[in-house]
This record gives sequence, structure tokens and C-alpha cells, in this order.
Amino acid sequence: RSSIQVALERVRDGQADAFFSGGNTAACWTIAKMVLGTLEEVDRPALAAVVPNRKGRTVLLDVGANTQCNALQLEEFAVMGSAYARGVLDCPRPRVGLMSLGEEETKGGELVREVHEVLKASSLNFVGNVEGHDLFSGKVDVVVMDGFTGNVVLKACETLAELVVDLIREEVGRDLRGQVGALLLRPAFRAARRRSDPAEIGGAPLLGLKGCCVIGHGKGRARAVKHGIRTAAFFHSSGCNAAIAAELRAL
Repeated sequence: RSSIQVALERVRDGQADAFFSGGNTAACWTIAKMVLGTLEEVDRPALAAVVPNRKGRTVLLDVGANTQCNALQLEEFAVMGSAYARGVLDCPRPRVGLMSLGEEETKGGELVREVHEVLKASSLNFVGNVEGHDLFSGKVDVVVMDGFTGNVVLKACETLAELVVDLIREEVGRDLRGQVGALLLRPAFRAARRRSDPAEIGGAPLLGLKGCCVIGHGKGRARAVKHGIRTAAFFHSSGCNAAIAAELRAL
């Protein structure tokens, strides 16, 4: 009778519209799949994270729910990520990329090459293989990868963002000139931090479930929790699950 179990049962029974938790990710994933179940067309739910890019935001999935994936699951991730970008992030025709070692169709392992051919033949707006530097360039709106790769990418990005902020704070405090410059640039610093701060999203939706489930960071503060609940509310009202089910049926 953990809080995760009880809250998800409320969603299942219609007493709540959405679920948000900053608890253990594996526990949330396991209990959510057990209590809510997956959409009929979905093999494995995927954890999706949203990161900033030069032109807006990019959806990354999977970022930790499935460390080993097959071609069918990666194909489903592409459909689910595209539906989420369209329904929640207001991206009318999301550009989907497949994470690989290079942009050429022949790059990557056997699994990546197989998925590339399937996505190229689908109705998705598939732009081909992408590399790590494409995550923040705005070239694509959705990046598909296995959960092991996605989790490493996400945590590396979060740590790098924190490092950059700390370095700037350390350098501007070294002398009076830096302090005065920082004071003048404070509005710009705040705006840049809002665009890059994971707390502005607050949580990662677990796509493919019969219901809305958003998982936040265990270290998240009050602002992150607030935005995580907001993300869950947007997800619920977006009709994303219905779009995922319809597109996977058509596929």
C-alpha cells in the first residue's frame, strides 16, 4: 500500500486524472504497468524526457525504462514520441531522428539499421539517423534510442548544465568588474536558465500506458514538482494516449 500504488489505483478507478511522483523510477514504472496496464498496441512503455534546443524542445525516448530494446519497441517509441510532441509540445509535424553513430543509413548496429528501414517506410516524418550533437541543434523534435543510451545522455546533459551554471557563477564572482557585469546581465542569465533548467518541465511522462503517469526527479525542489504536476495535467488534456493507440493500430 505504498503511495505510488494507492495513487495509481486512483487513476485506474477514475478518481484521479493523472499521476505524478518523485519516487523511485523503477518502482513507478513497474507499479504503473501492473496497475494501469499498457495500451493494447504497446509492447513496452517508454520514459520520455524533454530537453531544450535552439528552436524549441526535443523529446528523447527511451531514457531509462527499457535498457534493451528490439526493433518493434523502437518503432513504437518513435510513434509515441511523435504523438507526445504534437499533442503536448504543439509541434504540428514532429521530425523524428534515430540515434546512431553517424547520419549515413549504413551506420550503427544491426538493430539500428533495421529500425531505420522500418521508420523510413512509415508515415512518420522520419529525417534519418542523428548523432549526439543533434540533440540541441533543433534539427529534430524527437530522438529515439534504447533506454541505456538515453539514460546516459540525459544524466550527462543535466550534469553539464549544472557545471556551466556553476562555472559562470564562480567566474563572475572573482572580481568587482565581473560582479558588476553579472548584475547587468542578470535578466539574461535568468532567461537562459529557465530555457535550460529541467525543473521547467518537472518530469518525464511514461508513454504507452492506459492513463497519465509522469515521473519527476527525486532531488526535485518545489518548483520542479509544480511543473511536473503541470506537465501531467497537459498530458491528460492533450489526448496523447488516444493518438498513440490510433497511430499504432494504423502502423
